[in-house]
Amino acid sequence: MKKTILVGVLQCLVLVLFAAEPAGYYNSAEGKSGETLRQALFSKIKDHYNVGYDGLYNVYPTSDVTADGKVWDMYSTCTWTHGQKKCGNYQTVCDCYNREHSVPQSWFSKASPMVSDAFHVYPTDGKVNGQRSNYEYGECSGGKSLGGKALGRLGESTLSGYTSYGTVFEPDDEYKGDFARTYFYMATRYADKCSSWGYTFGKDVSGLTYYGVALFMKWHRQDPVSQKEKNRNDAVYTKQNNRNPFIDYPDLAEHIWGSKKNEAWYSSQSPVENITLPLFEISPNPAKDYITISSETTSKIGYRIFDLSGKTMLSGETQVGAPVAINSLNNGIYLIMVDIDERMQLQKFIVNK
Repeated sequence: MKKTILVGVLQCLVLVLFAAEPAGYYNSAEGKSGETLRQALFSKIKDHYNVGYDGLYNVYPTSDVTADGKVWDMYSTCTWTHGQKKCGNYQTVCDCYNREHSVPQSWFSKASPMVSDAFHVYPTDGKVNGQRSNYEYGECSGGKSLGGKALGRLGESTLSGYTSYGTVFEPDDEYKGDFARTYFYMATRYADKCSSWGYTFGKDVSGLTYYGVALFMKWHRQDPVSQKEKNRNDAVYTKQNNRNPFIDYPDLAEHIWGSKKNEAWYSSQSPVENITLPLFEISPNPAKDYITISSETTSKIGYRIFDLSGKTMLSGETQVGAPVAINSLNNGIYLIMVDIDERMQLQKFIVNK
């Protein structure tokens, strides 16, 4: 019976838990719309901690990690172990992975902190990264794919009303929303800088050109926020101390660039719910070899640790404050369900060795 309850609670809470931002994080944006809303979000997420260009490789083991602990690449289906086969030189797809600036660094002259902002610099296959180069994202008919395990293609723009934009790179359908929300973040985080970047950014509509709005609002609506994005948002937050608001609250994009830009935004309109879990705390988080569970109870507590697929990785009983060994876990994000005095609650933690 207890196992059934645990599984049921896990299924009900996992999506809510991983989507939730810190309580009150967006209070300053409540009641605003359009450009005023973008500026309020800019004030909230600017001045993030800069991990540095080399430091990005230390972010990826928790931000861009598959269920089996490998590098999650949106430009290919190649398989890499974090920290191994970093480019260097490459000749074919799957030779190595590197750091792809989804907003090309040539647009902002490789300036900091844009050059190392993990919210737009992703680990990707080196060959596909080279094919994309600094072309705009867009839609093309036909186009050139590198084949094999490569994703995306390069071709002439076919976006309605913008066929004269020339050569564009079209990502795989599965990740178009990811890149749209990345560009919404960049147009907001760098609201004071982005108006001169490429053809996508500009002064037409709150940091984007009409082309950028047409393309990314289309992708944003067609490809909703995934659990991968939510997990990545949480992981980058632990490193940079800022978030992508358009992952936490997808409807924000409608209030700035879309059908609701004349309507005030309130977090209560979003399907994302906050949850408070006061029974216990985990430290350290991120963790390496062990975690401790602190609580006001003096009795033994039961715990079960799950990966993101819901598979039980570890379980047992422990005393409050006693170390729980997690050295068998790979880098990534996990859930821990704790049973305290017949009350069960769930939290997430990160393993980063």
